[in-house]
Amino acid sequence: MITQIKGRLVEKNPTEVVIDCNGVGYLLHISLNTFSKLPDQEAILLYTHLSIREDAHTLYGFISKMEREVFKLLVSVSGVGPSIARTMLSSMTTDEIQNAIGSGNVALIQSVKGIGAKTAQRVIVDLKDKILKTHTVDEVSISASNTNKDEALSALEVLGFNKKQSEKVVSKILIEHPEATVEKLIKLALKNL
Repeated sequence: MITQIKGRLVEKNPTEVVIDCNGVGYLLHISLNTFSKLPDQEAILLYTHLSIREDAHTLYGFISKMEREVFKLLVSVSGVGPSIARTMLSSMTTDEIQNAIGSGNVALIQSVKGIGAKTAQRVIVDLKDKILKTHTVDEVSISASNTNKDEALSALEVLGFNKKQSEKVVSKILIEHPEATVEKLIKLALKNL
């Protein structure tokens, strides 16, 4: 509904700003990343997202369209509300969030206050394909886990396990343990096959 607000910056603090737009003051909730990149001049443009709940209409402001897109992706996940998404954007940059999701780094996502193990896994499962389609993710972390995955799968195949079943199990293990070595992947897979 409201996609951006351009006006005069009236108030500014680390969690929210007030922008005067033709005599109307809009309160926008912002992340620390947006706060740190706010220009010093009074004239300002922020991209917005309007969150509507039964008890509140809340406007969130973002310094870039990319930050807004990542926010929208995060709130689309069950169990992640606007406040947790904003906390995530305050704790990490948009690139760090995309790389963590794209490489399946549960530990990094779980390090954000308010996100538990199950929610972190859900974020990765729900958003990994979307992130990989639209954004370039740090190739190093993905290729390292793919190399380990390929080696573990070929070892399991040599041991006589079904390739498709092994692939499912190893992929699941990588979501929980993204930094697992080949040996650890094989050991954990053997327990689950």
